[in-house]
Amino acid sequence: MNNNAMFKLSYGLFVITAKENGFDNGCIINTAQQVTDKPNRISVTINKSGKTHDMIKNTGVFNISIISEDADFELFKHFGFQSGANCNKFNNFEAANRSENGVFYITAGVNSYISANVIQEIDLGTHTMFIADVTDSDILSDIPSATYAYYHSHIKPKPNEKKTSKTVWRCKVCGYIYEGKELPEDFTCPICKHPASDFEKIESD
Repeated sequence: MNNNAMFKLSYGLFVITAKENGFDNGCIINTAQQVTDKPNRISVTINKSGKTHDMIKNTGVFNISIISEDADFELFKHFGFQSGANCNKFNNFEAANRSENGVFYITAGVNSYISANVIQEIDLGTHTMFIADVTDSDILSDIPSATYAYYHSHIKPKPNEKKTSKTVWRCKVCGYIYEGKELPEDFTCPICKHPASDFEKIESD
C-alpha cells in the first residue's frame, strides 16, 4: 500500500482557537469541513495530545480561521511549531480579534472565520472529532483558501538538501527533521504529532 496517496486528498488549512479560564490558545489543523447545511454544522478533528483539544473538550466553544494563500510561514510556525502547554501563543500576537463568543480569530493570512459550539464528540483513538453548530461567521478577504498542496508548494520553505554523514528523516507534514539510522515505528512528530509513516528518508551516507 502506498500511504502517500492520502496526500492527494484535498485538505484546507486552519487555525483553530479556544479560550478557557482566561487563557487563549490555538493550533494548526487540516481537518475541518461542513457536514450539514440545515442545520449549519461543521466537524473538526484534533489530536488529543494538544492543549487546544482539551480546551475545546472542556468549554465546547471554538473558532476556525481559514488560512489563505497570502499566509506567511510564520503563521504556521507560531501556531504549529510550539505548544500552548509551554507558552502563551497570543502574548504580543497582534493579528487577532475576538468574535462574539469571546474567542480570538486570526486577522492576517486568513480569509474568513467561523465560530461554533460543540454538540457531539466522537472518539477516534488518537484524535477526537467534534461536531459543532455554527454560531457566527464572516469573510475577511477574497484571497483563495490555501490547500494542503499549496502550502507545500508555495508557503513551506524548501528543505536544505546539503549532504551529511547522518541519516535524515523529514516529516512530510511540517518539515521536522529526525536524525538517526532508523526511525522508530512508534515515533510521533513532536511538532505536528503525525506518525512515523508520514516521514521520508531524504539522505544518508
